Amino acid sequence: MQAQVSMIDTRRFRAGEIILYPAPSTAQDRLYRVRTGLARIQSVDDEGNALTLRLVRPGEYFGEEALADLPREHFVEAATEVRVEELNPALLSPEETVEITVHLVAALNQAYQAVQRLVSQRLKNRIAAALLEFAATPVAAQVDGQIIVRVTHDEIAAAVGSVRETVTKIVGELSREGVIQSGYGKVVLLNKDALRSLSEQAV
Repeated sequence: MQAQVSMIDTRRFRAGEIILYPAPSTAQDRLYRVRTGLARIQSVDDEGNALTLRLVRPGEYFGEEALADLPREHFVEAATEVRVEELNPALLSPEETVEITVHLVAALNQAYQAVQRLVSQRLKNRIAAALLEFAATPVAAQVDGQIIVRVTHDEIAAAVGSVRETVTKIVGELSREGVIQSGYGKVVLLNKDALRSLSEQAV
């Protein structure tokens, strides 16, 4: 008899496409693992303002609500072109269960850090931390020795819990200080050490 496997499908999404919508829990809910690209989990208020709760990199999971029969309360959007594996929670192997547990611990730690930044750091420091986080994802590339992050001011604003106009002002300040260089839909990280120092500063 052939062993059961948890992966039941592989799906592709274009950048900007919604992968999951908020919905009540059902017996058909699936768990997802990013194979390539970058996804982001977002909360959207009644006025359409988005807050990025977590970036999901290759090898990481989302849709964990299916493990506990909980409703999905957030959107999951493809930040780049994304390929995801759809998993049946009832068919997870012991190895996958351990892997998901480790992932959940890491995701919880990220959430703690995000909350701590919101209450203990100025916006400039949070933007520095967000740029460093983006630099460790598939939206970043190294070109001629420079790290180029393909991210808009709206996406930075969603990552730090602010609005585009305020983020644009602080991005301009960081550019004048020579820490970054901002262009259309991209940010070049000129001084990662300075960004790291800013990201670690508290109020």
